[in-house]
Amino acid sequence: MIDLRSDTVTRPSEAMRQAMAHAEVGDDVYGDDPTVNALQELAAKLTGKEAALFMPTGTQANLVALLTHCQRGEEYIVGQKAHNYMYEAGGAAVLGSIQPQPLDMDADGSIPLDKVAAAIKPDDIHFARTRLLSLENTHSGKVLPLDYLQKAFEFTREKGLALHIDGARIMNASVALKVPLIEITQYCDTLTICLSKGLGTPVGSVLCGSREYITRANRWRKMTGGGWRQAGILAAAGIYALENNVERLQEDHDNAVWLEQQLRAIGVEIAAPGAQTNILYIKQSAELAAKLGPWMRERGVILSAGPLTRLITHIDISRADLQKVVSLWQDFLQHHAK
Repeated sequence: MIDLRSDTVTRPSEAMRQAMAHAEVGDDVYGDDPTVNALQELAAKLTGKEAALFMPTGTQANLVALLTHCQRGEEYIVGQKAHNYMYEAGGAAVLGSIQPQPLDMDADGSIPLDKVAAAIKPDDIHFARTRLLSLENTHSGKVLPLDYLQKAFEFTREKGLALHIDGARIMNASVALKVPLIEITQYCDTLTICLSKGLGTPVGSVLCGSREYITRANRWRKMTGGGWRQAGILAAAGIYALENNVERLQEDHDNAVWLEQQLRAIGVEIAAPGAQTNILYIKQSAELAAKLGPWMRERGVILSAGPLTRLITHIDISRADLQKVVSLWQDFLQHHAK
């Protein structure tokens, strides 16, 4: 099956499986799994942070990040459509009693800093204390500009806030901008990196920050059920991915651009701004979308078809796969488009 639903559907390569099979392991709750420690040290080095913490999922990594930044009754400012506001089951509010203050985002995925300034609560007993600005990079495949990140970081210094980046696909941002990751991560206090999306691991995310912050985060990781044992088997996949699968993300970006061009050529409407990284959105009627999904699946292609359909290229998708997708889409439109 050609699966374009997400870059979370990837499967570990044979080389990654070999790295996992031969990983040296220990008990990570005691801090003595050497492969987990090596992954955390590598992530810290790549991001320019003092320390990092390996966790099972991106949702848990974002939750632990928020729990570590904010106390009960405090708040974080976040984008209205950000993943750690909309798509993580309200964990910060439910489990941490942390109030989200969502704001509308600009078309490029940024949150206007004048809106952030207006949303910061005064020091008054009637209001939750504003502690954190949370950004997402990339957001729906869009890369936050470096000059915006610099301004946002300086802004949070002036306002006494911390700045967290949900960097589930931050490696895509680094590749798209053609800069080392540290050029992006210098403009935040903490960030997460998901290893199980375009980087191709079966599981795992890392949270990066200061040593003192990560020490506190480790307590929250344990409390939220993230105490690993012989997790080096999984950490080995993360090390392999960070050492071998970052530069190749450009292939996914190039494939997404190619797919956009080909779909435009056959009359498919592309949602702005098109493919900046590995994510492409197309627009179609609800009636057409209801037919497209089943029709494609019968022919070996899996889509999350809807009026706004997200297509994601990844390590398991080749240009030949996309050529088949375009050919099938053209056949579909000939038979079903009015």
